[in-house]
Amino acid sequence: MRDLFGSDSVTGYCTNVHAGPTLNDMLDNLRTHALPVKKKVSPDQPMGVGLWLTDVAAKQVIEQNRVQELWEFLEIHGLMAFTFNGFPFGDFHQPVVKHLVYQPQWNDQARLDYTINLAKILAQLLPDDVHEGSISTLPIGWRKTVEDDANASFHAALNLCKLADVLTELEEQTGKLIHVDLEPEPGCYLDTSDDVVEFFKEELLLAAESEYRVHRYLRVCHDICHSAVMFESQVVALKRYADAGIAVGKVQVSNAVVAPFDRLDDYERIDALQQLKAFAEDRYLHQTVANVSGSKFYSDLPDAVAEYDEKPPPQVEWRTHFHVPLYLERFGLLETTQSEVLECLARVRELTDCNHFEAETYAWDVLPTELQEDTLAHGIARELNWLKEQAARLNT
Repeated sequence: MRDLFGSDSVTGYCTNVHAGPTLNDMLDNLRTHALPVKKKVSPDQPMGVGLWLTDVAAKQVIEQNRVQELWEFLEIHGLMAFTFNGFPFGDFHQPVVKHLVYQPQWNDQARLDYTINLAKILAQLLPDDVHEGSISTLPIGWRKTVEDDANASFHAALNLCKLADVLTELEEQTGKLIHVDLEPEPGCYLDTSDDVVEFFKEELLLAAESEYRVHRYLRVCHDICHSAVMFESQVVALKRYADAGIAVGKVQVSNAVVAPFDRLDDYERIDALQQLKAFAEDRYLHQTVANVSGSKFYSDLPDAVAEYDEKPPPQVEWRTHFHVPLYLERFGLLETTQSEVLECLARVRELTDCNHFEAETYAWDVLPTELQEDTLAHGIARELNWLKEQAARLNT
């Protein structure tokens, strides 16, 4: 979908919601899910998709010379690949993912090689009239793992600068600007805008031969859910990037779970905690932050709820990294960060030059039963139509 949030903008959904580590799996998923979504959302115009290829699938595309096959599939079916999600390197739908999603880190050559492969593929998939593509990526690694290795962040910066050099050559060869966008996430080495600004100033720019290349090819993927979970104002974060000269290359439009314990009595807090427990599933990590003085951070939701088994939690708001549908504002005693989504969408064009917007609700199949849709395609289409409604409202 083009021009929803300003001229030259593209909006789509992220296909990391679909399981499958191989290229054939991805094509089957697009047939099964993306094409029905397109019929409901954009039957007469191309629809944006944020593609997800594992390292295995990306190598298959290149080594088996299948870029043309993928391009023809997208062209025939009216799907526009404008961005890649390059965060999950391996199988994002195995029974237990948790901390594995942060491997390999950016100090590992495998992460660099994978991202270069994605950039080369994306440059060939972009339509002729589209000259900019984005790849969201890991924010270096899980904080503790990075900090346990004294040289990890330094080598990560070197690899990112090598990537910027490759992307420079790629643009010279193809005329396509592909930027790679670091995606801050709770608990990672970069989990707030302050972390990102410090990393650019203190590590990336020091390792780079060209400040221009760093700022042109290395940007930020602003995930609304992640920022909201850290209790970081959307506007403050976007302004901080702008003031530091760091571009926002992509906005991942995502919605987090809120437990409003600060607005509930003792009995309601116990009931709300029981409702929140339904989100403590085994596959993904669901970082949780309690908005106390200094904020209390739990690396996973089960750790948070276990502290208050059958007693009421303290009267402070909790926010949990669980991507719930964008159209949800509240359910039962729980709420969402939908107001943060609306705030970001209302101000992002004023504060950034971002052209890429990607709905990224990847946890449909692990949602509590009462929040699931009849079909995955129906849920995704409902989200994208909600986004279209918000864009229309903002443009009036």
